[in-house]
Amino acid sequence: MTELAFSVAEKVIERLASLSCEVISLRWGIASDLKNLKLTMSTLKAVLLDAEEKQAKNRHLSVWLGELKDVFYDAMDVLDAVECENQRREVMKKHGTTVQQVHDFVSSFNPFGFNYQMSHKIREIRESVEKIGAVRSQFHLEERFDDKRIVHREGGMSHSFVPPSYVIGRGDDKEKLIDFLLQPGDDDVNVSVIPIVGIGGMGKTVLAQSVYNDERAVINFDSRTWVCMSKDFNVLNLAKEMLINPASRSINDLSMDQVQVSVRDSLKGKNFLLVLDDVWNDDRSKWIDLKNLLMEGAKGSKIVVTTRDHKVASMMSTGLIYDIEVLPEDDCLSLLLRWAFSGGEEKKYPKLVEIGKEIVKKCKGVPLAVKTLGSLLYSKSEERDWIFIRDSEKWKLEQKDDDILHSLRLSYDQLPSYLKPCFAYCSLYPKGHIYESIELTQSWMANGLLQMSKGSNQEFEDIGLQYVKELFSRSLIEELFDVGHCFIFKMHDLVHDLSLYVAQSDHCLIEKDNGRNNYEKIRHLSILDETLGVDGATTLLDKFSNGVRTIRARLTKHPLIIPKQDEFPLYIYEDFVEICISRFKYLRLLDLVFSCFEVLPSSISALKHLRYLSFGGNKEIKKLPNSICDLQNLETLVLTLCEKLEELPRDIRKMINIRVLLVSTKQKYLPNNGIECLRSLRALGFMKCPKLESLPEGIQQLINLRILGFSDCESLISLPRGCKWEKVSHASGA
Repeated sequence: MTELAFSVAEKVIERLASLSCEVISLRWGIASDLKNLKLTMSTLKAVLLDAEEKQAKNRHLSVWLGELKDVFYDAMDVLDAVECENQRREVMKKHGTTVQQVHDFVSSFNPFGFNYQMSHKIREIRESVEKIGAVRSQFHLEERFDDKRIVHREGGMSHSFVPPSYVIGRGDDKEKLIDFLLQPGDDDVNVSVIPIVGIGGMGKTVLAQSVYNDERAVINFDSRTWVCMSKDFNVLNLAKEMLINPASRSINDLSMDQVQVSVRDSLKGKNFLLVLDDVWNDDRSKWIDLKNLLMEGAKGSKIVVTTRDHKVASMMSTGLIYDIEVLPEDDCLSLLLRWAFSGGEEKKYPKLVEIGKEIVKKCKGVPLAVKTLGSLLYSKSEERDWIFIRDSEKWKLEQKDDDILHSLRLSYDQLPSYLKPCFAYCSLYPKGHIYESIELTQSWMANGLLQMSKGSNQEFEDIGLQYVKELFSRSLIEELFDVGHCFIFKMHDLVHDLSLYVAQSDHCLIEKDNGRNNYEKIRHLSILDETLGVDGATTLLDKFSNGVRTIRARLTKHPLIIPKQDEFPLYIYEDFVEICISRFKYLRLLDLVFSCFEVLPSSISALKHLRYLSFGGNKEIKKLPNSICDLQNLETLVLTLCEKLEELPRDIRKMINIRVLLVSTKQKYLPNNGIECLRSLRALGFMKCPKLESLPEGIQQLINLRILGFSDCESLISLPRGCKWEKVSHASGA
């Protein structure tokens, strides 16, 4: 299946219609070529929505869409190249040497120069679009237009808490589990374990949340801890999560022995409740290691485990295993109406309630499917909208009894076109990942996925946060929690499966033992296999085309946990970076956190499309090449925890589009005519800069700054006089 062709086409047409593109095209003499390309693409765009919906039953149509999408991406790359070159020349006029300025002036008269090449490429793309589009009549496609609008659900944002009104049909289950929790401990064991078992989407986590937050549990236990698990079941990281709280000291540098001592001390003699949510790993030795760590608790302590796997449940249980059943249809209907209407409004729409009864029958008692469809129907009072969901072709596709992907797919299909690629991009992170809104928003921005309304004065960061809240309101992300400088949130495993499914044609998440056959069309790549060696990584990169736009290698799922040195990726050395630079010239995002290379190649400047660059946590790099400052389109640069980094690059003032800059440095003083020249900065952070004593006097010129942060900068006593940032909404450590 080929997804997102409409979204990509819309992005290209939006770029072609922009004022900046119009000005640049006139300057470069390619206005006529771009106008013809826009006309051709607009004609095709009208049938793409219908094509995307019908392709499930027509393989040839899916192939046709794939060919079109590839050409659309080519068009995006050409437009990007034109804007990048224009940006470079503007910077050279202001900051370049006399020799560079003369060179640019002379080259502008070269008949075989840049504008000639671009004009030729644009004509080639238009001809390709026309050739592929010429066969569309054989598919009998209808013209359709995207008319979906943002609908925000008012209400709270939660993390490990779920409002009681959202727990429907699980009253008996909750009482049985509470009875278990309140039982005194057995003579043989201090800590008792009860697993809650059921298929994905059955509401195991919601049930555990309601028990965890019940007043009787709060009163009965001296301490309560909620831990989200991962497939790895890393005992050290799990123990660290048990210690994390807003007032805790740093735990990242603690050894396993120190962590164990801290956990045992925190539990000793206490009657505790621990919830281990979403356990997958059935390695008994790891469970024994964890259990031994927890045995210091007082008699009556309890552990609640949620899992889909009966083998895991049997391994961890000390007696009782609680199987969660499907939700009865009456309760499913109540849940649907709870999410589809506000404050009992369903009483005004008896016909919709009747249609709702037919919809919930198709959900087979799975609460997540019901909740997701309820969110989809929120604020829709027209019968045709409800009938469309009830009669959707998606229900007719073959599915297993425990497969709710098709019901979730309906929610994806109803997303506005601008949200679909943002949702698909979330597939590049592993299951259980704790997303940070600022990092995800910058990643979306780097790939041109944020759509600004015509005439809008909104910041891109605000648009990104709006998208996050919209995904939350549609129940496609959950546990949205404000941590000050950003929001953090998670994605349900089954919704993550949906993101992998819709993104599979051009997104690729590589984890250990999850190989695939075809990498040729991939545009966004995430490598999370820490066992890859240098040779294995090199061989892997050879399988991808030069059209890759995203390469990221992230290991940690929790933003507060930093891996140990021996847990760093084994493959991110100079050779890996060199291949990324030489092979993938259209890269927009390169995220190499916790890498091990000592030298960043000066050829990094060749990645002129790059918007996002991170190698935070690199413990080896000492110096950055000054050529990095030639990345004039860079919007995000992350250098935090690069503890050996001696200084920032000399010409950093040239990076005029930087919006987020997070740094570590050994410098005592930052040079003048540097950071304070970066007027596009929205977020500026200093982390582990122990020698830094002052900031440049001109830093108050950063009038667009919104977030300012300091951490472990003990020598920095105060900011320069007169620093007043009216737009700064979050400042920490200053």
